[in-house]
Amino acid sequence: MKLLNQSIKYLSVSILAIITVWAVIFYFNMLNEIKGSIDEGLENYKRLIIQNAQQDSTILTKNYFDESFFALQQIDREQALSIKDKYFDTVLYMQDADDEKPEPEPVRMLITAFELNGQYHELKVANSMVEEDDLIKELLNDTIWLYISLIIGIVFINNFVLKKLWKPFYDFLRQLKKYRLGIAQKPPKVKTKTKEFTDLQNAVNALLQHTTETYEQQKQFIGNASHELQTPLAIATNKLELLVENGNLQDDQAENIAEVMGIIERLTRLNKSLLLLTKIENKQFLDNQMVLLHKVVQKNISDLEEIATFKNVKIALKETAELPFEMDTSLANVVVSNLLRNAIFHNIPNGNVFVEITKDAIRISNTGSNQKLDENLIFTRFYKPNNTPKGTGLGLAIVKAISDLYSFKVSYSFDNALHCFQIEFPTP
Repeated sequence: MKLLNQSIKYLSVSILAIITVWAVIFYFNMLNEIKGSIDEGLENYKRLIIQNAQQDSTILTKNYFDESFFALQQIDREQALSIKDKYFDTVLYMQDADDEKPEPEPVRMLITAFELNGQYHELKVANSMVEEDDLIKELLNDTIWLYISLIIGIVFINNFVLKKLWKPFYDFLRQLKKYRLGIAQKPPKVKTKTKEFTDLQNAVNALLQHTTETYEQQKQFIGNASHELQTPLAIATNKLELLVENGNLQDDQAENIAEVMGIIERLTRLNKSLLLLTKIENKQFLDNQMVLLHKVVQKNISDLEEIATFKNVKIALKETAELPFEMDTSLANVVVSNLLRNAIFHNIPNGNVFVEITKDAIRISNTGSNQKLDENLIFTRFYKPNNTPKGTGLGLAIVKAISDLYSFKVSYSFDNALHCFQIEFPTP
């Protein structure tokens, strides 16, 4: 979720909480004001009733509530002295024009007592509180509309005001995503007067400069190390070949020289594999283009056909899709070649290799030992099952490194006496 959307989410929740608390406080304040105003009216109504009773004694006989909303009851002196003015909320049954029968309605009531001509009377005066329900409905509606208006205002501010404020940040982030090590380009830069964005830009560019310098140093070291290793290995191989060609060697001497030449050849392959692995991990392969992987598989099968024939291994290919994918062509060949070579060299006489290409995966299965390989170690460097001297132990590690580079999913399984390696390609 983007930062702007997150701010909307948190602001919406915060404003909802604030408005809810405000609405509750406002409601009780308004209710107290209304009840205070009604109580003042009841007090005034009480004085008018007592004044009218002094002039018309028939009022003293009204002992039930009607449209005049008051009732009187004669009491003794002790009861009258014990009664103090009391205001409270209660319910009276009233019938409006649209009601079939009386219905309970909320009222505010005053109970008091007074003395007139030596007689004591209890007076109950009521005033309708129907306005309270209307107040709650109006307050709820106003609160909802206030909340909606504030959210619309926040969204507007986020998209038209804050978005402009954050524009330098998103421009800088877009440039940073496109930045690649090993390619001559200017560091990301945007025009802004915001101090935080300027500090971020300076810190990131300083880090990029240091990373670029380290990357170039490492790249130069790898190239130099590879060259310095390849040269003496090639010289040693040439001298040994000349020594063998000159003859005059005993059988045991010739065997020793052949063994040394094998070791040198192995060191050469190991050096090349380590160099390739380091380049992959440093992302030095950037020539990405659309590659039809079924053609890459066909070419590698054709190249390895003589080796497979020499090993008495049959290769069967099943294609159901072209499997196009955007990647470096040389790395595509490395992945397929390493898996096919692994399937051929670690096979058995008269064995088989089955290659299947689907719309989103390549599956290479081969006969071999009846023992399942260790899934946790098979893609690690220099892992050799049963300490076999074959290979450098880096072939599958290179496959794993390329898979990680392009977000492939490479896996191993042992099904029906077949060692199966599968590469699943992410769908676009």
